[in-house]
Parts: sequence; structure tokens; C-alpha cells
Amino acid sequence: MTDIPRRAVSRTAKLAALPLGFAGRTVLGMGKRVTGLASEVISAEIQQRTAEQLFSVLGQLKGGAMKFGQALSVFEAALPEEIAAPYRQALTKLQEAAPPLPVASVHRVLAEQLGPDWRSHFAEFDDTPTAAASIGQVHRAIWQGPPTEPAAGNRRRRTSKTAKRQVAVKVQYPGAGEALLADLKQLSMLSGMFRAIQPGLDIKPLLVELRDRITEELDYELEAESQRAFAAAYAGDPEIYVPEVVAASPRVLVTDWVEGTPLSQIIRSGTESERDQAGYLMATLHLSAPSRAGLLHADPHPGNFRLLPDGRLGVLDFGGVARLPEGAPEPIGRLLRLALAGDAEAVVAGLRDEGFVKQTDSINAQAVLDFVLPMLEPLSVDDFRFTRAWLRAEAARLGSPRSPAYQLSRQLNLPPAYLLIHRVTLGSIGVLCQLEAKAPYRSILERWLPGFAHPA
Repeated sequence: MTDIPRRAVSRTAKLAALPLGFAGRTVLGMGKRVTGLASEVISAEIQQRTAEQLFSVLGQLKGGAMKFGQALSVFEAALPEEIAAPYRQALTKLQEAAPPLPVASVHRVLAEQLGPDWRSHFAEFDDTPTAAASIGQVHRAIWQGPPTEPAAGNRRRRTSKTAKRQVAVKVQYPGAGEALLADLKQLSMLSGMFRAIQPGLDIKPLLVELRDRITEELDYELEAESQRAFAAAYAGDPEIYVPEVVAASPRVLVTDWVEGTPLSQIIRSGTESERDQAGYLMATLHLSAPSRAGLLHADPHPGNFRLLPDGRLGVLDFGGVARLPEGAPEPIGRLLRLALAGDAEAVVAGLRDEGFVKQTDSINAQAVLDFVLPMLEPLSVDDFRFTRAWLRAEAARLGSPRSPAYQLSRQLNLPPAYLLIHRVTLGSIGVLCQLEAKAPYRSILERWLPGFAHPA
């Protein structure tokens, strides 16, 4: 029996108990309503208690629960402040911490993946993990080789020719795939709880996408290929640093160690200049990678980034990527430019061409322009500071069933080809709002996003 499934009953029981607690608090709210307590007070109390239980349970778990918590945490800035403030610390823990895998289990995985002589590859290996994520944990070590070439037909022990170096060793939890699927299935039944925390928040599309991407993220050799592509694209770059892959097997990944300040720490206590620099670099990575690497880093939570002492952005974890061999779709930049220019009819025509609006649907072009322009405020000025207040205002405008924006959004589609790009963009904006970062975002788009700059 593997390590993760052995604890499956306990984890599933914790997840299954969440709806019961939510139901109890809902009944409590109804009872207080009878006593005459204001409905907004009841709602706030239910929100806080629901969030407290939900974040507490997610924070204790690996598997799909933690992966979902990490994905959700980038949207923390959109939550009402009275909900976000008490649980910001819990969400941050989801980004970089989890109960560690027993040492014996770590050694078993290393022996299975790197061979029974796995210790000979390391001058030092720290059994205490430095970080843990949804499907694996990271150990610090000193790699000494010798380089090992894979035998014919054997994909397991692929390494680079390298001398002694500081490395990060990512070890996948045994049974992680089964745990991911089981947890995501359980979490799909909890969507009502998230609406209690933030009305209008629909977590089902996020869960569907996470489930669809599990197979890729479980294959560390596939992740290594993506990381090598990023490292080659940004080799010698003065702004972005991607650590080199040292060794890769299906369940173990060894890369150069990255020394720097975690973005979560910058969010908590960084100076204004540090937060602005981190935001500028995050936006640069997000927008330049499709052109430079043919890939989009698709996991933009703060645990995957470090601000290096020399001012560069260190980028980690390439298990989730979008493959864009031709770069970012040109219609995105072109339609953003047309919207900022106020050309409502051209915007709607372009949205129809890309499948955002059905060809047979009648839609008011000016209403569409009014719908998108507030979202494009960061691109309408030379410099813009993202803030939690700005994101909360947008979430309220788009999430209230009574608002015109909400009603119009129900007439729009999100074509499958744009789903991942859309999710990553929203996640990146969530991090920028956590950072409250000011930067020349419009000029970054003009440089890197096809179609956004004015045609010559």
C-alpha cells in the first residue's frame, strides 16, 4: 500500500465533513435571521466560519486538495477584506508548505528512480524537505555525479554532465496520481461553500482544468523538457532566471538550487520597490515566454517564484505549461488594442471570429465595450498599480447577478483554446494585486504581445 492512499480515508473524511459544517452554519444563520439579526451580519459570520474551516482543512492536505488550494490562493486578493485578512496566512501556507513525506519513503522513491546507488550521486542530501507542494516535496542537496547516461530504452536515469553543485531534488509522493483524482472529485462537490465565501465564485472550471492536467504534471521527465526549453530561452537574461535541469526521471527531478526571497515573503513584508520589481518581472515572464520559449508558465502562484539578490526573478516548477509554439494568439493583442481605441463593432466582430460570441447571437457592441474597458484600465495608462481594492471592485462588478456586466457575461463563451491562457492571466493578475505592484504594463504588452502594438 502506498503512502498517500494509506491516508486516503482520513483525508477524504476531512473533505467530506466540510459540507456538514457549512450546512450547520447555514441553519445557524437562518435561526439568527428569525431573531432579527441583520442579514449582512449573518452572511459575514457564515462567510468567516466557512472560510476558516475550508482553509484549515485544505492547509493540512496534499494531493488535489492542496493543488486546488494553491490555485485558489492566487485569487485571495479578490476576496472581501474581512474574509481575506484572517486567512491570508493560511492561504500562504498552502503555497509553500505541507506535512512532509517520511524519510524512509523519500529514500524508497530515490532508489526506485535513480537506482540503489542513488546516494553516490550526492555529496550531501538533506532528509528534511525545504518545501512541499501538491504532488511532491523538495530537498536540498549537493550533486556530485558522476553523470549517468540512460541505457537503451531506459528513460529513468537521464542526467546532465555536471560537476559538484547545489541542487533542489523534487521527489514525488507515492500514489500522488490516485490522491489527486480522488481529492478533486470530492472537491467538485463543495462548490456551494465557495459561493458562501464569495458570491459569484465558480470553482468548477478550475477543478476541471486541474483534473485534465494531472497526467502531465505527474511526469517529471516531461516537466524537465519544459524547464530545459525555458532555461535555453532565458539563458543569460538580465531579468529572468530559470535553473538548469541536472537529472530527471519520471518521479524525481534534480535542478540547480535557487537562492532568493520567496514571492510570498515579498507580498507579506517586501518594500514598495521590491514589490514593484517583482510585479514587473512577473508580467514580463508571462508575456514574453510564448514568444521566446513557445510555452506559457501555467502555475503562477507565489511559491513558484523568488526575487534573487541581483534583482532577477527566479522561476520554479514547470509541471504546468501551455504549449504555444506559434507564440501568444495574435487576436488577443489585436482585440485589446481595438477595445482601448473604442472600436466596439470591430471588437465584437473579432470576438465572433474567435468563438467568444456565437455567430447566431445578437449582442450590443457598446455594451460589450463597456463590459471589457474597466478590466483594461491597467493598459490605458503608462503606469498602473494593481491593488486588492481594484480586484475586489472588478470581482463585485462581474460577480453580482444583478449587475449588467454579470448578465452580459452569460452571453459570452470561453473557447477551449483560450481556457488555459485565460486562467493563467487571471492568476497572474491575482498575484500582481497581492503584490500591489506598479509597473509600465502597457509597454510590456507592446513589446511582447502580438497584435497589441499599433500596426506600422
